Amino acid sequence: MTIMQSLNNLLTTPYLFISLAALIGLLVGSFLNVVIYRLPIMMQRNWRKECANYLQIEIDETETYEPFNLAVPLSRCPHCNTAIQPYQNIPVISYIFLKGRCASCNKPIAVRYPLIEVVTAISSAVVAHHFGDTTQTLFALLLTWSLIALCFIDLDHQLLPDSITLPLLWLGLFLSLFGIYTDSQASIIGAIGGYGILWSVYQLFKLATGKEGMGYGDFKLLAVFGAWLGWKYLAIILLLSSLVGAIIGIILIVFAKHHHNQPIPFGPYLASAGWIALLWGSELNQLYLTYAGL
Repeated sequence: MTIMQSLNNLLTTPYLFISLAALIGLLVGSFLNVVIYRLPIMMQRNWRKECANYLQIEIDETETYEPFNLAVPLSRCPHCNTAIQPYQNIPVISYIFLKGRCASCNKPIAVRYPLIEVVTAISSAVVAHHFGDTTQTLFALLLTWSLIALCFIDLDHQLLPDSITLPLLWLGLFLSLFGIYTDSQASIIGAIGGYGILWSVYQLFKLATGKEGMGYGDFKLLAVFGAWLGWKYLAIILLLSSLVGAIIGIILIVFAKHHHNQPIPFGPYLASAGWIALLWGSELNQLYLTYAGL
């Protein structure tokens, strides 16, 4: 049996295809942990350099010249700074084998790392099951992985990096040329509408209260979903994200003593609602229209 025949059998066997997607998701999830941790630091360093250059002041040369990106330096324990060996960095398995502790200093490893790997694997399997052996699966996986990174970065820093959202926006518009998820007209209107709706809400809220209710990253993220899925899905995405955000916000205020003036990132709710719309948006739209009597 040739390699091409083996690959074809793999792609045409649903359970094998879904399992492969989950396995790839585990590996990607491990990389996403790096992105989630390092990308904000890279951005902050770059901002400091730009500010220092503008103000013509000196900055720490170590920070200026020491390589720090998604590839280098190698992953290290945040407690003892010991380099993590490849066999200690196997998704989920290494965490279980090490019993959730660093092999060098025995300090606990955050459970968040394997959690992100598992979430990425499960969501990848769901995408593969939903779209099957199609081009849609390939790009839906890319969007899914990007959304996971955006969710956790926003939770940590209340930040949705342009380096992720803008490429996704342009990719969504590009895919519409081939009708992968929607046509170009719906995509362009969706991108404009997605950005414009939240921008308008932001301006009205600021006008009424003098405060900023959300960040510009949220506008761009909704524009991403408008570009990928078309304008018809914007309403259901906003409804789902606002509903979930309101419920979780109330829970945090009542049970976690979260101060009502303390900001809650909207990106994770928006990303979750957009991902749901990617998979089941048509059914949800129909249900909404039926329930609303339209």
